[in-house]
Amino acid sequence: MISRRFAALALILGLMALVVPKISLAAENYVAEAISHTKEAIAAGKAGHADGVVAHSEVALKHAEAGEKEKANPHLEQGIAHLKEAVETAKKGDAAIGTKHAEEALKHLEQAQ
Repeated sequence: MISRRFAALALILGLMALVVPKISLAAENYVAEAISHTKEAIAAGKAGHADGVVAHSEVALKHAEAGEKEKANPHLEQGIAHLKEAVETAKKGDAAIGTKHAEEALKHLEQAQ
């Protein structure tokens, strides 16, 4: 009896060990993608392209939110808030302020990684 229980426990712990790292890796991958697109948003904003800030910030936002669902992090929350502001501001045509929000988002996203 004890050996069956031990075997079942070992199997469960083994399966958990396989799943847990994948969750962390998935969150890290989402954050890495969010960082990449945020950098693109900043580059577009520095070139004066508000539409580029919007496009890349929206993609970065989707990745950041997916990462937040996988693994909560206060820096990720702040990055998401700034990405939302970047999108909202750039949609109004203000590439400079949208870029500032994207730059703030980038700082937080990099700390979340």
